[in-house]
Amino acid sequence: MSGIPHDHYEPKSNGEKWLHSRLPIVGLLSDTLFIPTPKNLNWMWIWGIVLTFCLALQIITGIVLVMHYTPDTSLAFASVEHIMRNVNGGHMLRYMHANGASLFFIAVYAHIFRGLYYGSYKAPREITWIIGMLIYLLMMATAFMGYVLPWGQMSFWGATVITGLFGAIPFVGEALQTLLLGGPAVDNATLTRFFSLHYLLPFLIAGLVILHIWAFHTTGNNNPTGVEVRRTSKEDAAKDTLPFWPYFVIKDLFALAVILAVFFAVVGFMPNYLGHPDNYIEANPLATPAHIVPEWYFLPFYAILRAFTSEVWVVIIAETLTGGIIDAKFFGVLAMFGAIAVLAAVPWLDTSSVRSGRYRPMFKWWFALLVVDFFALMWLGAMPAEEPYATFSLIASAYWFGYFLVILPLLGVIEKPLPQPATIEEDFDAHYAPKVGGTKTIVKPAE
Repeated sequence: MSGIPHDHYEPKSNGEKWLHSRLPIVGLLSDTLFIPTPKNLNWMWIWGIVLTFCLALQIITGIVLVMHYTPDTSLAFASVEHIMRNVNGGHMLRYMHANGASLFFIAVYAHIFRGLYYGSYKAPREITWIIGMLIYLLMMATAFMGYVLPWGQMSFWGATVITGLFGAIPFVGEALQTLLLGGPAVDNATLTRFFSLHYLLPFLIAGLVILHIWAFHTTGNNNPTGVEVRRTSKEDAAKDTLPFWPYFVIKDLFALAVILAVFFAVVGFMPNYLGHPDNYIEANPLATPAHIVPEWYFLPFYAILRAFTSEVWVVIIAETLTGGIIDAKFFGVLAMFGAIAVLAAVPWLDTSSVRSGRYRPMFKWWFALLVVDFFALMWLGAMPAEEPYATFSLIASAYWFGYFLVILPLLGVIEKPLPQPATIEEDFDAHYAPKVGGTKTIVKPAE
């Protein structure tokens, strides 16, 4: 499976040989479990197991919740209340599912920004990165459709606003919006469509996750130095790596246990902290909430969507050049999806020959500003669409696009990187080998 030289599974008993010759599933699992992994991985490499746990949690709790949920506008809200009040453990199942979505996005944002800092998108891992972005898009679609299912006020009006964006697409927008809604407005057909897709998409995500894991097992893991594992021989590779089991499995399980302690504390003591109180009011098409906001994990892109109004010069130019085809609403939609598109295109936008941000002094400052910018956009997305928030949103949106389209390509040309270690082994020994008599003593793992 991996391009890193290592011992592969060899069946020993007759039963193992019989199975391996017909379906090499044991060999596949063995090669996955004992895959050589760079031994200098830090704690930012624990998010994969958290994401795997979240996906399993969402699918399992979702299947049980579906057994008691009714996808009908006249019964959906009451069925959720029935789950909360009458189903054994129903309130815990619902709160685990709702807060599991938040944990899912916390982990995926940490995973993405770790990849951006350490250059995990660079060759030969571009396909791994693209698959990851597809998983992220499907996560966003699944979460949005799931938010509509409780049929509360924010569910209904959030669906009305977001699906209305598709109507802004020139020529096909109205037909596309009608197809998505199942009619002229958010109604029962919309709820049943969203329910069906919300149930289906996690299984597509699971398939892409398998492909994602297969992709990075083929190329090997990236690591904090960005230096590749030596593949000249099995002995050299062994100096740079450790088997995934038991070293990294135990480390990941410990991290998962700590994160789950916090997660279950939130589920048990403050389960509605990240939700919106208006969603405990049944949907009413005749009463518009004072301030419509999506879930917190959509807020950065919601801020970008609202930032480009008809007064912004770039919108005015676009509208003039296209004869009004691209208006402010459609430009906002393009900007929102463009903000995700530049993330997907980052393997080709970053021109630096150095992979890891650890050795890029100028990059560190611009990247730190990007992280601050992301949280600023998240806060601005929750604010009313008025001044001064509108101006701040425009500035923050401009930096998001400027970072990927201008700063990152330029840094590869003007930045002078720091010296990198020759091998992973050298970096590992510099950080972790114990000192004896003022010098480092290299400790090799037992064979």
